[in-house]
Amino acid sequence: MADIYETKILCNNCNKETSKDYIIRDGFKIRVWECKQCGRIWEHPGDKQNYDNFAKMKGKTYRVKLRLVGNSYTVSIPREIIEFEREMIKEFEKMDRLIRMSLEEPEKLSLFFYDED
Repeated sequence: MADIYETKILCNNCNKETSKDYIIRDGFKIRVWECKQCGRIWEHPGDKQNYDNFAKMKGKTYRVKLRLVGNSYTVSIPREIIEFEREMIKEFEKMDRLIRMSLEEPEKLSLFFYDED
């Protein structure tokens, strides 16, 4: 199935063909069409929906348990977060994959589901 981003779109104000570009919002890449004549921008509907889903989750705080398993501690990651990541990163076939974790501040631990290397 072809992506709507592959189609040509005419600006309904200027009747000029738009150019493809992208914007970054909260670290999210959103594909857009931009009219160079009048400056109007249309966001890709799928990317916009993914961003809106992210924005809803971003404001939530989850209370999870910290458990001792052998010599390590484990934290349960809420299913909602994993399902969101699964949608965003289609490579999530193996749940035993490694993720990156770092202690950023004395009370701040960060998990990264993929490396940016």
